Amino acid sequence: MRYLPHSAAERAEMLAVIGAKSAEELFGAVPRHALLTRPVDLPAHSPEFLVEARMRAMAARNRAGADGPFFVGAGAYRHHVPATVDHLIQRSEWLTAYTPYQPEVSQGTLQMLFEFQTQVAHLTGMDVANASMYDGSTATAEAVLMARRLTRKDRIILSGGLHPHYRDVVHTYLDNSPNLVSLPASPEGQGDILDRIDDDTAAIVIQTPDFFGHLRDVKRAADAIHAKGGLLIVVVTEVVSLGLLEAPGALGADIVVCEGQSIGNALNFGGPYVGLMATRKEFIRQMPGRLCGETVDADGNRGFVLTLSTREQHIRREKATSNICTNSGLCALAFSIHMSLLGEAGLTRLARLNHSRAAALAKALRAVPGVELLNKTFFNELTIRLPIPAAPVIEILAEADVLAGVPVSRLIPDDPAVDNLIVLAATELTTDADIDMLATCLNAAIGGAA
Repeated sequence: MRYLPHSAAERAEMLAVIGAKSAEELFGAVPRHALLTRPVDLPAHSPEFLVEARMRAMAARNRAGADGPFFVGAGAYRHHVPATVDHLIQRSEWLTAYTPYQPEVSQGTLQMLFEFQTQVAHLTGMDVANASMYDGSTATAEAVLMARRLTRKDRIILSGGLHPHYRDVVHTYLDNSPNLVSLPASPEGQGDILDRIDDDTAAIVIQTPDFFGHLRDVKRAADAIHAKGGLLIVVVTEVVSLGLLEAPGALGADIVVCEGQSIGNALNFGGPYVGLMATRKEFIRQMPGRLCGETVDADGNRGFVLTLSTREQHIRREKATSNICTNSGLCALAFSIHMSLLGEAGLTRLARLNHSRAAALAKALRAVPGVELLNKTFFNELTIRLPIPAAPVIEILAEADVLAGVPVSRLIPDDPAVDNLIVLAATELTTDADIDMLATCLNAAIGGAA
């Protein structure tokens, strides 16, 4: 995108049209004490080529995930994205499209979103999915609000295995409601959320695999909350796991939300990502966001439309289920293309490969003196406890070009019980050499500290 400044004559012409004497007059409503009395402390303007050189130099200081051993996960995962995905999403009819308000000229976009919804519904084992949310964390918060509307109850219980960022987003959406119960972090899988359910509970929120990598018993949780008239919300941050684990819908989940980044979407410095949401057919009218439907025209030809629009842009604000104004269309397209390339068999193979890489990682970590593996079950992510604080060890390994995971204290800074913990992820891109280098460097860092 180019920055094209206006000339003095052009600025004067615009001011004349709106009846202002100066640009400063446009800000007359701003209190004088809120205005700066000096220029903004930024470098003076430079020629475009010098700005580009400066930006390239700054970018060169970054370290990409592909530059060496990479074990970072915790809700964002490095997977192989086929070149086909990027090639297709950059076609102008996809890249520049905004939203399919006019179905007669948006059939391609609507069909893509319909097929995306179908893929998500199959993946989660649910009856219906929407055309995507912004990301996994906001999808979780929307699911909580949806559960409260459906049950007409207010009490929500968040598992101690829920990703800390997701927990914080839910708290923000619910304005830290006193009826929102967040259980303490459960790095060893302890802390049974089922003991906290009562007749006033609208929903419980569990994540599987959870933030620490443990697999949760979805069926047991579903039976417990349903017995009290509440709903089960299942969160999946590593959507590839659904290629190997039984779908939450088949185990009794009422609402399933996922972060879809792992399929079709690279890490991208934290975004944009794509939230997935699916639910049971009887709950469809309380599902937020947009829904694409299949229909026929007057001549009987197959067509696609936006249907059941429950967004505040389409109906009275007080009647809307949510104020989400759009969807992550391009990221949803990338997800759908990659999923189509994989197919069911390909996704299963990809999931098995991820788990086998994590099993190799677990075996190597168990052999490092002083390292304790906390997981009895896992998919491609696991948690270890060190004999020393984890954050400095992560920095030491980073100096050796090994990104050794996420110190839990970074995401849960107020709990000294997690200071020695690291969450690590392995994917199909993790090699035996990467694992050997991690184990060697980790052993040296712990030994040096001792």
